[in-house]
Amino acid sequence: MKSFSWAVCVAVGLGATAAQAQKINAAGATFPAPIYQKWFGEYHTLHSGVEINYQGVGSGAGVNQLTGGTVDFAASDFPLTDEQISKLKVKALHFPTVMGAVVLTYNIPNVSTELKLSSDVVADIYLGKITKWSDARITKDNPGVKFPNDDIVVIRRTDGSGTTFVFTDFLSKVSPEWKMKVGNSASVSWPGQTLGGNGNAGVTGLVKQTPDSIGYVELGYARQNKLPYATIKNASGNWVKPTLDSVTAAAAGAANTMPADFRVSITNEKGKDAYPISTFTYMLIPAQLADAAKLKATKGFLQWMLTDGQKDCASLDYAPLPKEVVAKEMKQLALIK
Repeated sequence: MKSFSWAVCVAVGLGATAAQAQKINAAGATFPAPIYQKWFGEYHTLHSGVEINYQGVGSGAGVNQLTGGTVDFAASDFPLTDEQISKLKVKALHFPTVMGAVVLTYNIPNVSTELKLSSDVVADIYLGKITKWSDARITKDNPGVKFPNDDIVVIRRTDGSGTTFVFTDFLSKVSPEWKMKVGNSASVSWPGQTLGGNGNAGVTGLVKQTPDSIGYVELGYARQNKLPYATIKNASGNWVKPTLDSVTAAAAGAANTMPADFRVSITNEKGKDAYPISTFTYMLIPAQLADAAKLKATKGFLQWMLTDGQKDCASLDYAPLPKEVVAKEMKQLALIK
């Protein structure tokens, strides 16, 4: 499966010309790739002179490239650990860009109903303990749905993935067994038999072409491919559909208590309307940029992204950042020098 790759011309100054284009290279998460594509294109129409080349190779690969110094910034659905930060050549600042939902999408022959899946059922499907669509725990939550007595085909990511990090972070919170046996990471050893896809697009494609399958992807990928996705029972015991409002509800508690470095998890939040597999996604920006033109270009784009760029979120199934978080990020811009 091909990774996302865009070269989008973006400008910083009115007097810039194509010959003077400032090139910025970035790589990372596929989760926010659709809105990044739109942002880079829109910024291009407003300013001409900076060329941003973004490779959607997965959060893990993006972090590796940032660590190796081969990109100017990275994109990741998970915040870096202290150990990962210590390996960077230049300290990176976390800039949340949007919020989104990881959904459970599925392809069950002759079943078009929107399914309900409790958190423990999702965990046990991925633990290999629930293996049939006709399992009593699934049918109990979905009365009236006629499930086939077919094996569930479990699909997951093959690459180092921020989407996997978010999904396994959720599973580790709702299932002590998952936390003990598998844990939370961008790459894990999956229990049982699974099929792997590269990137959100790869998993989406596999689900679409594989009968009886289930997979986890960013909400927009399921919607754009007209795939159904499940309503999940949250930590408050309510059935919640992944929507922009339910993602925003998941972030409500974190908005005012966001740590100074923005490293936070909003999976399995207890709000009654909170969708339990919600997340912020980040751009990882070096705090020091020796190139003055690159410094100006990067800060200019970030400022635009945090203000005008947020208006594009809903059209691509992302939730805009809470205003409290934006205010904190605008102050953090001053730390890039």
